[in-house]
Amino acid sequence: MRCITLTVFFQDPFWIGLVQRSEDGAISVAKIVFGAEPSEPQVYAWLMANQARLRFSPPIEGQRAPRMAENPKRRQRQAAKALKDDTGTKSQRALQLARESARTERRTQTKQERMLQQQRLRQIQVDKRKAKHRGH
Repeated sequence: MRCITLTVFFQDPFWIGLVQRSEDGAISVAKIVFGAEPSEPQVYAWLMANQARLRFSPPIEGQRAPRMAENPKRRQRQAAKALKDDTGTKSQRALQLARESARTERRTQTKQERMLQQQRLRQIQVDKRKAKHRGH
């Protein structure tokens, strides 16, 4: 029985694809470097176009891990949790941090400007009152 699995993961600074082929108890592996984060259609298209050029490692005798039938809803929850825990690439997280810091700076600056404007308006009111009491 022949089984092929593809796992795509991030290994700083590239996205790596690991193709594992198991046949009659022997396991061999090929590594693909994608670079930027590939989408599923891109991975599939690349695999269909370059499948013959993959260089697999020499087969290693080993038993394949028994695959348990898993509830599809559980798999869906696990996938959603994995996405929620580690959202995006490092560059996306860096951009998010930059946006958050700019937001806090903008809030503090707006607050200071608002306070200065209130002080100006208050001073104008005080000056008007004094002018009324001075006489003509």
